[in-house]
Order: sequence, then C-alpha cells, then structure tokens
Amino acid sequence: MKDLIADELLTKEDVTALIIIARKKAGLTWTGIAAEIGMSPVFTHSACMGMNAFPLEKAEKLAALLSLPAEAAGVLAESPNKVFAQTVPTDPCIYRFYEIVGVYGPTLKALIHEEFGDGIMSAIDFDMSVTRVAHEKGDRVKVEMSGKYLQYNAW
Repeated sequence: MKDLIADELLTKEDVTALIIIARKKAGLTWTGIAAEIGMSPVFTHSACMGMNAFPLEKAEKLAALLSLPAEAAGVLAESPNKVFAQTVPTDPCIYRFYEIVGVYGPTLKALIHEEFGDGIMSAIDFDMSVTRVAHEKGDRVKVEMSGKYLQYNAW
C-alpha cells in the first residue's frame, strides 16, 4: 500500500489501513500496542481508527512501533472529522450516546473480541446503571453496562 500512496498526502483513512495491516503482520493486540505507547487501549484503538487525535509524541511512538511512513505520525495527530452516515437523533442526550457508539463502538467491539473471542455482548441478559460521581471539574455521569457474553457459533 505504501507504494500506491508514496507520492500523495496520506489521509486518516490511509493511515488506518496501514495500521490494520501492520498490526496484523506484527501479531500485536490493541492492548499491547497501547501498553507500548503508554495509552489506554480504548483511546488507542479509537485514534487508530481515525476517531480521535493522538498527541504527536504518542503518534510518533506508534508510527515507529508499526514501521509506518514518517508522515503517518502527523496525520494521526490531526483532529478528526467525525461523520456518521446514519440518521442522527436530535435529542441532545440521546445524540451524545449515539456519538459515543459512533466513535467508540468499533473500539469496544475490537476489545471484546480480543478479550472474549468472536461474539457479542447481550442486550437481553444485560444490566445498566447510571450514577452521579462528584468531580472537581463538575459532576460526572457514570454509565455502567454489563451484558452476558454470547459467542458466535459456527454452523
């Protein structure tokens, strides 16, 4: 893929594709990559998928770890454009949950698969709680979800 884009400017989509290929070739997990660059697995995956921007220092570590082209670090540090193709809810509270799933859904899926295998979290055998947590910057909304893991079955 490098040869196809060597003379062009890399986009976030290009860098995401390079990361996916390099991670698979290296046999690395998202958790392992995150540990190597000193970030959380959730943020690492989300930023690698183009949904968040890495601090430049972390982007440079990631680029070196995965042997990405030098210009990839700068692309990873750029602010993303978070565009969803689906119809977006207009209620502000519901929209924020929609945004969370849009930004972190692929990350959650990848980490669930990494930890449990190919499957899903049940929304039927499922618990959720919402609590208020005092915080110096203003109270926080804490949402906890717990769903039974359901393995996909080979037919």
